[in-house]
Order: sequence, then structure tokens, then C-alpha cells
Amino acid sequence: MMRVFLLRHAIAHDRDRARWPDDSQRPLTAIGKRKFRKAARGLARLLPKAARILTSPYVRARETAGILAAVHGGKIVECPELGHGESARAVFELLRVRAGQTVVLVGHEPDLGRFLAAAAGAESARIALKKGGAACIEFAARPLAGRATLRWLVTPRMLRAIR
Repeated sequence: MMRVFLLRHAIAHDRDRARWPDDSQRPLTAIGKRKFRKAARGLARLLPKAARILTSPYVRARETAGILAAVHGGKIVECPELGHGESARAVFELLRVRAGQTVVLVGHEPDLGRFLAAAAGAESARIALKKGGAACIEFAARPLAGRATLRWLVTPRMLRAIR
């Protein structure tokens, strides 16, 4: 069995080409960091200690992963397959290399939602995670499209309420 947790980055600054000509450099806002620190405590209670944190190389995702790692423990692995605009196929390949591990994928919308839909076998479905929201899926065997079971999908407000 393989458990995969999906985590959308927390609240980031609005796009601004003058400040961040390269959108991958756009960071979290102070409010985004503060709110996600609270949500990360709740999420950490749902994660097994052995969970590995894999993140998009974008600053906002790396900052989100860093906050989670500070609360949960462990180190962060940057994975280009989780960058904004990457395909669900690339994420499945990433998971196949880590088959059997429990991983947290920190990334972006609509990419995480598309991956979640493909994993559950509902490619035409529209699934969206809120900023700082999370989901958990399980694969009974190898991580293949259409083979995941959705265990839960939570908003950041729900995560902040977990004590």
C-alpha cells in the first residue's frame, strides 16, 4: 500500500511581474505563513512520522513545505515534477520511483486537482484544493491512474481546527 498526501501551497502574494518577473519566485504572504503554521500542526497529526515531503521547486511551495517540515520533522526533497504546469503523468512517474513510501506532495492548482482526479479515475472531474488545503489518497498496489482511493479532503480551516 502507498499513501500519498497532496498539499496545495499556502496563500502567496498576487502575481506581479514588476516584483517577480519569474513567477516561480513569488513567495507566501505573512498571513499565508501564519495561517499555514496553524494548519501544519493539524496536518502533522494526520501524517505518519515516516512521511517524506516532496515539493515543487517554486518558492511558495518550498516555503509551505518548510513550514510543514518544521512542525512534522524530516527533510524536504525538491521535485521538478511538482512544478506548476507539470502533468499528472510526471507525478505518477515520481511516485513509481518511491513506491511503497508515504509521501506528501506540495504543489499547485490546478495540477494537484488534475492529478487527484486522474488517480481516482475521474479525469473529467474538477477537484480543487484550497490554498493550504490537503487530501489523502491510497494505492493498494503500484501508483497507477484510476487505482487510488480518496481517504479524505480537507480545507485549511479544518486543519487549523485539529488539536
